[in-house]
Amino acid sequence: MSERTEITLADGVRLHAEIDGPRDAPVTVVLAHGWCLDRRTWRHQVDALRGLGRRAPRVITYDTRGHGRSSATRRRSATLDQLGDDLAEVLRRLAPAGPVVLGGHSMGGMTIMEYAHRHPDEFSGRVAGLLLVSTTAEGHTHTRYGLPESVAGVLRVGETLGAGVLARSGAWRPHRIVLPALAPALRWLLFGDQCADDALGLTLRGVGRASLRSIGGFRASIGAQQRLDTLAAFADVPAAVLVGDRDRLTPPPCAESIAGALPNARLTVCPGAGHMLPLERPEEVSAALVEVVRRANRATRRATRAQYRKAA
Repeated sequence: MSERTEITLADGVRLHAEIDGPRDAPVTVVLAHGWCLDRRTWRHQVDALRGLGRRAPRVITYDTRGHGRSSATRRRSATLDQLGDDLAEVLRRLAPAGPVVLGGHSMGGMTIMEYAHRHPDEFSGRVAGLLLVSTTAEGHTHTRYGLPESVAGVLRVGETLGAGVLARSGAWRPHRIVLPALAPALRWLLFGDQCADDALGLTLRGVGRASLRSIGGFRASIGAQQRLDTLAAFADVPAAVLVGDRDRLTPPPCAESIAGALPNARLTVCPGAGHMLPLERPEEVSAALVEVVRRANRATRRATRAQYRKAA
């Protein structure tokens, strides 16, 4: 059974989290979702980790500020800097000790990179593995929306202006009546060749729970972040990097540059898939996560045996 909990951050924002798995698990997995989504993006991966039996890790999924069941964020706090600090606090409160595997989809991957940048000692001392899915370390450098560069540039300008308007629209959330009208655009933007009805429905419900301030407010820092150097400083961390070859937001060059900065990373390009890999290609994402967790478990067992031998 999953345990639901909330933590209150220093600025009063409440983060909703769900915890699954044994309390004495040797490794804890923390999964961060993407922009305008929520923790349910990871439902298939949580199920897969439960299936590891005695080797199952502790699993924490949480809703980013301004998303899902978490409370709204102030406009000035709708930044990746803040999300990196929020992740640090999630770890301190809900997984205060032991090795962790961090998984991030889209903005969630950028959150992990920001945590590594802002809290390098904590990152190096705790993180035993990484899963980076449909994300980038180079802002909007490679984002073309699957369109010619001239058209993409115009669309990016319009998106940026629209994001600024939404950021000033407060904590209102899109009304559920509006969501079906968004379905065709989100289907085109976020999914590849195939899109199951339940995957699109879950995505729409996530968008419906994100405040307009969050939908618009995070856009500026997402477009500007540059963290390849940060990743290169942690090149020895086992990692899996996945991307769809039809991803219009974080196309394959984003994943390739991340894998280049992480020599121990295993890069997987999913043919025909778009941006929503945890829902589009759950088996591939789950298999990659399980393998990273197994590697972290083996490393933990080796470290424990070494400590016993040293003590003896």
